[in-house]
Amino acid sequence: MSVSPPAWSKPDSAPQQDEEERLRELGYQPVLARRMGGFGNFAISFSVISILSGCMTLYGFGLITGGPAVMLWGWIGVGLFVLCIGMALAEVTSAYPTSGALYYMADRLGGRKWGWYTGWLNLLGLLGAIAGIDYGAALFTGAFLNLQWGFDPTPGWTMVIFMCILLLHATLNLFGVRLVSVLNSISVWWHLGGVALIVGILAVVPKNHQSPEFVFTQFVNETGWENPIYVAAIGLLLAQYTFCGYDASAHLSEETSNASVSAARGIVRAIWVSWIAGFALLAGLTFAIQDYAATSGAAVPPAQIFIDVLGTNGASALLLVVIMAQLFCGNAEVAAASRMVFAFSRDNALPGSALWRRVSSRTQTPVPAVWLSVGFACLLAVPSLYSPTAYGAVTAINVIGITPAYAIPIYLKLRAGDRFQPGPWTLGRWSKPIGWIAVVWVAIVTVIFCLPQKNPVTTDTMNYAVIALAVVLALATAWWYAARGSYSTPQSYGNAREQSEISEGIV
Repeated sequence: MSVSPPAWSKPDSAPQQDEEERLRELGYQPVLARRMGGFGNFAISFSVISILSGCMTLYGFGLITGGPAVMLWGWIGVGLFVLCIGMALAEVTSAYPTSGALYYMADRLGGRKWGWYTGWLNLLGLLGAIAGIDYGAALFTGAFLNLQWGFDPTPGWTMVIFMCILLLHATLNLFGVRLVSVLNSISVWWHLGGVALIVGILAVVPKNHQSPEFVFTQFVNETGWENPIYVAAIGLLLAQYTFCGYDASAHLSEETSNASVSAARGIVRAIWVSWIAGFALLAGLTFAIQDYAATSGAAVPPAQIFIDVLGTNGASALLLVVIMAQLFCGNAEVAAASRMVFAFSRDNALPGSALWRRVSSRTQTPVPAVWLSVGFACLLAVPSLYSPTAYGAVTAINVIGITPAYAIPIYLKLRAGDRFQPGPWTLGRWSKPIGWIAVVWVAIVTVIFCLPQKNPVTTDTMNYAVIALAVVLALATAWWYAARGSYSTPQSYGNAREQSEISEGIV
């Protein structure tokens, strides 16, 4: 394919390759059900990004780490850089459409060790995302119950709600990818409709709105740090955390029709649609703030905005909209993480791989991988019982785990030069400049989100994300020496055909 015009404008009428045969060429026998279409693939990444989850759960964090100015302008800037990451990653995904996604790409382009560490970083980020998303949903659920029935959402009860949400998501994922795809398709319209509803109400109902000058220039620092540049950098976590998880399209590629194109498009489309809708949501919330101090000090700041504008009943209704979106998001993230566990185990990278790679003959779903994903996510959130800053650390774990994993295959593709053979979706002449922008931005934000977020730094305010990252890298290194003899991605699988055919339609 020529480099002009750009491949992302390639018409849908382009011939589709045999994805099952392509998977065999990459070394894997198809065992998962290919029942997801292009929209479903986009929908899973859009659902995982989930502006009604990320923006809402970290909105209070944004109010004190830079305030409105950093939230709004940070969203614009971070979104642009993330779009570069997404486009560069989509190009590599088109060449290697497997459930292993990032680590498989790194393995093929850089060698076994590159693949190994990329896989462990990706896994840390995905499991951290489940914990962050579902714990955020538990916080909002607790706020809803408090409004309706005076329920006291103590850390213990929040953990109970969190575990119930994890159980729900595990159960839904056991029914197969078809149900996951349907739920994700509903999720797209729920998110877009929810944002339109919330922004519309907050634009019309309040008698008083904040001024544009306040929304776009007001800087607020309640972190204890004096340097405004440092505070603004930390404040970018809200946007960068929200813009995570779009690799879900790649992880579901073995279950997607025409994955070499659909998965790449799914990544890019999920980012730019979220970018636009998320800006509208943040602006709508910030314009509607009635009492900044009360809002920033509330347990769930968006709920305080809803209460101030609509009263208890109206706030409860909008909270339900947000909670449902967060549940859609968490369900999609469990699907993505479980496929990563399955793929990594398929290549013998995890302890107990023989168990975690098992697939149900009835639903063609990696059932043990689903349970491992939610179980480990539950453990990650346990410190939230004891530390008020633990949730911020969990979200940072997600960012510093998964974001470097995005950059590694992009860097290796740039290093490979002409040895990289692009798939049908390619950036053409823009591949190198966009790729280098992506790599440099990832290096910057990885350092930023390892830094302490509050001053003074104590056991309660410590950013434990850097410790989690160090522990995972240490365990990955130790396990490498135990598993390097068995871990490998296949180079070819021959021409063996799958015995059973999947006759169900594509969602």
